[in-house]
Amino acid sequence: MKFTKMHGIGNDYVYVNLFEERVDDPSALATLVSDRHFGIGSDGLILIGPSDKADFMMDMYNLDGSRGKMCGNGIRCVGKYVYDHGLTSKKIITVETLAGIKTLNLSIKPVGEVPGYSLVSNEGYVVSQVTVNMGSPIFTPEEIPVKLAPGYAPKKLGSLIELSPVKNPELDPKQKVVYDMGIVVGNDYYNGTGISMGNPHFVVFVDDVDSLPIEKIGPMFEKHPLFPESVNTEFVRIIDRTHVKMRVWERGSGETMACGTGATATAVACMLHGFVDNTVTVSLLGGDLSIRWDMEENSAFMTGPATTVFEGDY
Repeated sequence: MKFTKMHGIGNDYVYVNLFEERVDDPSALATLVSDRHFGIGSDGLILIGPSDKADFMMDMYNLDGSRGKMCGNGIRCVGKYVYDHGLTSKKIITVETLAGIKTLNLSIKPVGEVPGYSLVSNEGYVVSQVTVNMGSPIFTPEEIPVKLAPGYAPKKLGSLIELSPVKNPELDPKQKVVYDMGIVVGNDYYNGTGISMGNPHFVVFVDDVDSLPIEKIGPMFEKHPLFPESVNTEFVRIIDRTHVKMRVWERGSGETMACGTGATATAVACMLHGFVDNTVTVSLLGGDLSIRWDMEENSAFMTGPATTVFEGDY
C-alpha cells in the first residue's frame, strides 16, 4: 500500500489515496500505521477518495482506531495532496466529511518555495497553505453533545446577539449555549464552554498552559460522564485581543501538536466571551493558525500551512 505522511503544524496523519489503493479495515490499519515505534507514526489515518457530493471525500480515523468526523489540520493536507498529486488543478475545492461538505481555498507557490517534500506537478506549483470554511459552530447542548448536570441552565447568547445583527436562524436569540459550565475533574473545579465544529469540544480558560498536567487531566475530561461521545478539550490562555495560546487533548489520540477544529472552537469561545477580536491567531505546540469568525453568516474560517513529510510503501 502506497502512503503519504503529512502534517498541519505538527498534527500528522498517514494519507492513503483510495483512487489507487483499497483499504478493507481502516480502523485496524489506523492503529498499525499510527504506532510511532512499530508503524509509520502519526495521530491517525486519513483516506482520500471519490465523492458523489463534492470534489473529494475525506475519511479519518484516530490512532486508537476510532472514527472521527472532521479534522481541520487533516483536511488542509487533503487539499495539498489532491493538488500536488495532480488530482485537481482547481484552487477552490469541496471535500465531503462526516461533518458535512467543507470548502477549501488553496494557496500555491513554486515548488522550491514550499518547505517539506513536494512532488513536481501542476506545472511546478504546490500548495503552501489552505483556508478552510469550517462551517457554523454548534452551541446547542444536545448537538455537541453535552449531558447537562441537573439544575444547570445554559445562558442565552446575549453577548453574541449584541455583537452582531444576526441573520442566520441558527443563531436565534432563544438559542442556548453551554457557557462557563462548571465541571469537577479529579479534585478540581473548572469552567468550560461547549462548542461543536462537527466534533465535540470543551474550551477551558487557564492562567498557564505550559505547566498544565494535561496527561493527567486530559483523559478525565475526555471520558467525563457529561460528554456521552467523549470530548476534545482545549486549555487556553489569552495573550491579547489578537492572540491566544492553546494545548489540546483529543479524544482517541491524546495530546496532539495541533487541532484545527479545536483551534476554531477556541477562537469562537474567546469571541463569545468578548476576550478577542473576530480574527485571532491561535498558537499551538506545532505552530500558529489564523481563525476568523463571520458572525453574521455564522461561518468560521481557518488558515494554516500543510506539509508533506515523505511518501512510501507499507
